[in-house]
Amino acid sequence: MAEINDRESAAIECSLCASVSRRDFVKTIGAGAFAAAVPLLGRTVAAEGPAKVGPTPSAAAETAVARFYKTITPEQRKVICFPFNHPLRSTVKNNWEIVKPAISDMKPEQQALCQEIMKNLCSEDGYERFMKQMEDDAGGFDAYHVAVFGEPGTGKPFEWVLTGRHDTLRADGNSVEGAAFGGPIFYGHAADGHFNEDAKHTHNVWWYQGEQANKIFKTLDDKQQARALILNKTEEDDQRLIKLKGNDLPKRPGHRRPG
Repeated sequence: MAEINDRESAAIECSLCASVSRRDFVKTIGAGAFAAAVPLLGRTVAAEGPAKVGPTPSAAAETAVARFYKTITPEQRKVICFPFNHPLRSTVKNNWEIVKPAISDMKPEQQALCQEIMKNLCSEDGYERFMKQMEDDAGGFDAYHVAVFGEPGTGKPFEWVLTGRHDTLRADGNSVEGAAFGGPIFYGHAADGHFNEDAKHTHNVWWYQGEQANKIFKTLDDKQQARALILNKTEEDDQRLIKLKGNDLPKRPGHRRPG
């Protein structure tokens, strides 16, 4: 039976996300999906209509985004701020700079606010794991990059996106209809600096999630496994694979399509 490992990417639709908030979800499974996997996390639509769940503009991470946005200078705005529907907002890769300036290039107040946003995106355990992963993979949190889409704090859709080696993470106040976590996320860990890890993935801070994903994968029948497992993927496939299916999803008994 094939298993998902930390070097294979899989697009996953989550039918359980609607019943929990972002923070509760990451407290349950850690701070995100299994190592080096790209999860597609949609929400379930109950029989009585769309569920009203997830973070809001008044959540801790989102209010910190609004405060961060107010500190951005006109010069910085030209480089790190974009319209909400800019293509960069929905991009996800395993190692990329959404903008050239790093967090280390920002003013101390802005660096502290980015750290506050990051901390409030995660469970306490997840935050510590991310800090370990970022230190190992890139030299620390300050080596990562952030961009802002839309206008936080104005009541309009917005999103704060962090990228870098093994990370694409988002804070959006539930601005993206039908998507958990603001859209596709990615994270992994090159434990001990090794591209090819040992069979037990020793020291990989996310491998416990990989083990849980494998348990779920084993519950699928052969046809389901064939649909879930994506092999020989190229970088050009990324956007197609993580695209939300919406009304294209097959209708199942007891399930209503979004909209």
